[in-house]
Amino acid sequence: MQLTLSLGIIMIKQDSMMRTTLAPVFLTLLLGVLSFACKKEESKPPVTRTEPAIVFLGDSLSAGLGLPEELTFPYLIQQKIDAAGLKYRVINAGRSGDTTAGGLSRLSWYLRKDVKLKVLVIELGSNDAMRGQPPESIEKNLTTIIQKTRAFDPTVKILMYQFYTFPNLGKAYGDKFHQIFPRIAKKEKVHLLPFPLEGVAGKPEFNQADGIHPNEKGSPIVAENVWKSLKTHL
Repeated sequence: MQLTLSLGIIMIKQDSMMRTTLAPVFLTLLLGVLSFACKKEESKPPVTRTEPAIVFLGDSLSAGLGLPEELTFPYLIQQKIDAAGLKYRVINAGRSGDTTAGGLSRLSWYLRKDVKLKVLVIELGSNDAMRGQPPESIEKNLTTIIQKTRAFDPTVKILMYQFYTFPNLGKAYGDKFHQIFPRIAKKEKVHLLPFPLEGVAGKPEFNQADGIHPNEKGSPIVAENVWKSLKTHL
């Protein structure tokens, strides 16, 4: 009997005088080849960064809904930080659909010594407004995020973005929502950063089909807006 394989030949001959088997040798060679192939397919281990952290605590804007990771603005900010020779690592703590209450519930994960949190950037509030949440509860959640971070480490620099609502929510609600951010910034003594979607919001060519989330052309503009307002605080 003769069995032929793609990586070799096992010949088994039987007669009354002799039985020759090359299978054990072939099996050893085959396992060696497969082991080598598997090692070649293994991806390189990720580089572990240990610099102090900048955490973007946000929603789908930070998470980069509909975009590959390398086009999310926190990823692009890391590139700009590295190019500038600054020693920080960016942690993208964005979660699509998240509210100020959700951000508050997740905050403790980043308030750990091993994270080395140095800068907290709060990018929350838009989803609260879209759901018609009371401005008072939004303000309370954002204030608690700030106070809880300060209780963990008073040296952490806290930045917060100004946000606006959609016109369909009404002028009265919109005015109350807009006023939340500067009021908190003044009261809690945090840095208020300008609207990050300047030049992108309302422009179809820079947004996905939903008209809300930046596309591959809009995200770099957002990253540049963020970088301009962020770099002076690093």
